[in-house]
Amino acid sequence: MTIGYLAQFEPVMRLAIAEAAGIAQQGGPAARSSFPEKAANERTQAARYADDVPVGAVVLDPDGNVIARAGNRREADADPTAHAEIVAIRAAGRERVSWRLAGCTLVVTLEPCTMCAGAILNARISRLVYGAPDERAGAAGSVWDLLHDPRLGPEVEVIGGVLEPECAALLTEFFGQLR
Repeated sequence: MTIGYLAQFEPVMRLAIAEAAGIAQQGGPAARSSFPEKAANERTQAARYADDVPVGAVVLDPDGNVIARAGNRREADADPTAHAEIVAIRAAGRERVSWRLAGCTLVVTLEPCTMCAGAILNARISRLVYGAPDERAGAAGSVWDLLHDPRLGPEVEVIGGVLEPECAALLTEFFGQLR
Protein backbone atom coordinates (compact mmCIF):
# COMPACT_ATOMS: atom_id res chain seq x y z
CA MET A 1 0.00 0.00 0.00
CA THR A 2 1.27 3.42 -0.93
CA ILE A 3 0.95 6.36 1.45
CA GLY A 4 1.13 10.12 1.06
CA TYR A 5 1.39 11.88 -2.28
CA LEU A 6 1.78 8.68 -4.29
CA ALA A 7 -1.43 7.20 -2.89
CA GLN A 8 -3.56 9.66 -4.84
CA PHE A 9 -2.43 7.98 -8.07
CA GLU A 10 -3.38 4.42 -7.04
CA PRO A 11 -6.99 4.52 -8.35
CA VAL A 12 -5.94 5.71 -11.80
CA MET A 13 -3.03 3.23 -11.86
CA ARG A 14 -5.59 0.51 -11.22
CA LEU A 15 -7.38 1.70 -14.38
CA ALA A 16 -4.10 1.42 -16.27
CA ILE A 17 -3.56 -2.07 -14.83
CA ALA A 18 -7.06 -3.02 -16.00
CA GLU A 19 -6.16 -1.84 -19.51
CA ALA A 20 -2.96 -3.91 -19.39
CA ALA A 21 -4.77 -6.97 -18.01
CA GLY A 22 -7.40 -6.62 -20.73
CA ILE A 23 -4.62 -7.00 -23.28
CA ALA A 24 -3.37 -10.14 -21.58
CA GLN A 25 -6.83 -11.69 -21.30
CA GLN A 26 -8.30 -10.63 -24.64
CA GLY A 27 -10.41 -13.45 -26.02
CA GLY A 28 -11.23 -14.30 -29.57
CA PRO A 29 -14.30 -12.67 -31.09
CA ALA A 30 -14.01 -15.21 -33.92
CA ALA A 31 -16.47 -17.56 -32.24
CA ARG A 32 -19.25 -15.06 -32.97
CA SER A 33 -18.62 -14.85 -36.73
CA SER A 34 -20.76 -16.83 -39.16
CA PHE A 35 -18.38 -16.32 -42.10
CA PRO A 36 -15.43 -18.79 -42.11
CA GLU A 37 -12.96 -16.38 -43.77
CA LYS A 38 -13.91 -13.57 -41.42
CA ALA A 39 -13.68 -15.92 -38.42
CA ALA A 40 -10.16 -16.99 -39.43
CA ASN A 41 -9.08 -13.34 -39.78
CA GLU A 42 -10.63 -12.49 -36.40
CA ARG A 43 -8.82 -15.45 -34.79
CA THR A 44 -5.55 -14.16 -36.25
CA GLN A 45 -6.29 -10.67 -34.89
CA ALA A 46 -7.22 -12.07 -31.47
CA ALA A 47 -3.99 -14.10 -31.37
CA ARG A 48 -1.99 -11.00 -32.25
CA TYR A 49 -3.81 -8.99 -29.57
CA ALA A 50 -3.08 -11.68 -26.98
CA ASP A 51 0.62 -11.45 -27.91
CA ASP A 52 0.83 -7.76 -26.98
CA VAL A 53 2.94 -7.01 -23.91
CA PRO A 54 0.45 -6.10 -21.14
CA VAL A 55 1.05 -2.39 -20.62
CA GLY A 56 -1.80 0.02 -19.92
CA ALA A 57 -1.99 3.80 -19.99
CA VAL A 58 -4.50 6.43 -18.87
CA VAL A 59 -4.48 10.18 -19.54
CA LEU A 60 -6.01 12.61 -17.05
CA ASP A 61 -6.97 16.16 -17.93
CA PRO A 62 -5.78 19.01 -15.68
CA ASP A 63 -8.85 18.52 -13.46
CA GLY A 64 -8.07 14.83 -12.93
CA ASN A 65 -10.75 13.45 -15.26
CA VAL A 66 -9.95 10.42 -17.41
CA ILE A 67 -9.88 11.50 -21.05
CA ALA A 68 -8.18 8.46 -22.61
CA ARG A 69 -7.31 4.85 -21.83
CA ALA A 70 -5.36 2.33 -23.88
CA GLY A 71 -3.31 -0.82 -23.88
CA ASN A 72 -0.47 -1.92 -26.11
CA ARG A 73 -1.61 -2.64 -29.68
CA ARG A 74 1.66 -3.31 -31.53
CA GLU A 75 0.81 -6.89 -32.39
CA ALA A 76 -2.92 -6.31 -32.84
CA ASP A 77 -2.39 -3.42 -35.25
CA ALA A 78 0.92 -4.59 -36.73
CA ASP A 79 2.16 -1.10 -35.80
CA PRO A 80 5.53 -0.66 -34.09
CA THR A 81 4.40 2.71 -32.69
CA ALA A 82 1.23 1.40 -31.03
CA HIS A 83 2.59 1.37 -27.49
CA ALA A 84 -0.06 1.99 -24.82
CA GLU A 85 1.29 5.48 -24.17
CA ILE A 86 1.16 6.52 -27.83
CA VAL A 87 -2.35 5.11 -28.32
CA ALA A 88 -3.58 6.91 -25.18
CA ILE A 89 -1.88 10.20 -26.12
CA ARG A 90 -3.47 10.07 -29.58
CA ALA A 91 -6.89 9.44 -28.04
CA ALA A 92 -6.40 12.29 -25.54
CA GLY A 93 -5.47 14.66 -28.35
CA ARG A 94 -8.64 13.72 -30.21
CA GLU A 95 -10.68 14.19 -27.03
CA ARG A 96 -9.22 17.64 -26.38
CA VAL A 97 -9.13 18.50 -30.10
CA SER A 98 -5.51 19.54 -29.68
CA TRP A 99 -2.11 17.91 -29.72
CA ARG A 100 -1.12 20.11 -26.79
CA LEU A 101 -1.82 18.23 -23.58
CA ALA A 102 -0.29 20.74 -21.16
CA GLY A 103 -1.52 20.17 -17.63
CA CYS A 104 -2.40 16.54 -18.38
CA THR A 105 -1.05 13.50 -16.54
CA LEU A 106 -0.09 10.24 -18.23
CA VAL A 107 -0.34 7.18 -15.97
CA VAL A 108 1.27 4.01 -17.33
CA THR A 109 2.07 0.61 -15.85
CA LEU A 110 5.64 0.49 -17.26
CA GLU A 111 8.25 3.23 -17.50
CA PRO A 112 8.13 4.66 -21.03
CA CYS A 113 10.74 3.90 -23.69
CA THR A 114 12.55 6.61 -25.66
CA MET A 115 9.82 6.77 -28.34
CA CYS A 116 7.09 7.23 -25.75
CA ALA A 117 9.16 9.73 -23.75
CA GLY A 118 9.55 11.73 -26.95
CA ALA A 119 5.79 11.64 -27.48
CA ILE A 120 5.24 12.81 -23.89
CA LEU A 121 7.55 15.77 -24.49
CA ASN A 122 6.02 16.60 -27.88
CA ALA A 123 2.50 16.46 -26.46
CA ARG A 124 3.57 18.83 -23.66
CA ILE A 125 2.27 16.44 -20.99
CA SER A 126 3.06 17.88 -17.57
CA ARG A 127 3.27 14.76 -15.41
CA LEU A 128 4.15 11.11 -15.89
CA VAL A 129 3.19 8.50 -13.30
CA TYR A 130 4.46 4.98 -13.88
CA GLY A 131 4.36 1.69 -12.02
CA ALA A 132 7.27 -0.59 -12.84
CA PRO A 133 10.68 0.70 -13.96
CA ASP A 134 12.09 -0.63 -17.23
CA GLU A 135 15.73 -1.45 -16.54
CA ARG A 136 16.25 -2.41 -20.19
CA ALA A 137 14.69 0.50 -22.09
CA GLY A 138 13.30 3.02 -19.60
CA ALA A 139 13.65 6.65 -20.63
CA ALA A 140 12.23 8.33 -17.52
CA GLY A 141 15.22 7.76 -15.30
CA SER A 142 16.18 4.06 -15.40
CA VAL A 143 18.39 3.89 -18.50
CA TRP A 144 17.90 7.37 -19.94
CA ASP A 145 16.28 10.47 -18.48
CA LEU A 146 14.78 12.27 -21.47
CA LEU A 147 11.98 13.86 -19.48
CA HIS A 148 14.46 15.90 -17.41
CA ASP A 149 16.78 16.93 -20.24
CA PRO A 150 16.48 20.74 -20.48
CA ARG A 151 17.60 20.62 -24.13
CA LEU A 152 14.36 18.87 -25.04
CA GLY A 153 11.86 21.31 -23.54
CA PRO A 154 10.19 21.86 -20.21
CA GLU A 155 10.84 19.14 -17.68
CA VAL A 156 8.07 16.67 -16.97
CA GLU A 157 7.24 15.79 -13.37
CA VAL A 158 8.01 12.07 -13.05
CA ILE A 159 6.56 9.87 -10.32
CA GLY A 160 7.61 6.22 -10.38
CA GLY A 161 6.79 3.13 -8.38
CA VAL A 162 3.03 3.55 -7.98
CA LEU A 163 1.66 0.02 -7.43
CA GLU A 164 4.98 -1.27 -8.74
CA PRO A 165 4.52 -4.89 -7.54
CA GLU A 166 1.17 -5.24 -9.33
CA CYS A 167 2.48 -3.63 -12.51
CA ALA A 168 5.61 -5.77 -12.51
CA ALA A 169 3.59 -8.95 -11.87
CA LEU A 170 1.65 -8.46 -15.13
CA LEU A 171 4.90 -8.40 -17.08
CA THR A 172 6.53 -11.23 -15.13
CA GLU A 173 3.53 -13.47 -15.75
CA PHE A 174 3.35 -12.56 -19.45
CA PHE A 175 7.03 -13.19 -20.13
CA GLY A 176 7.00 -16.32 -17.93
CA GLN A 177 4.36 -17.82 -20.23
CA LEU A 178 6.60 -17.19 -23.24
CA ARG A 179 9.44 -19.25 -21.77
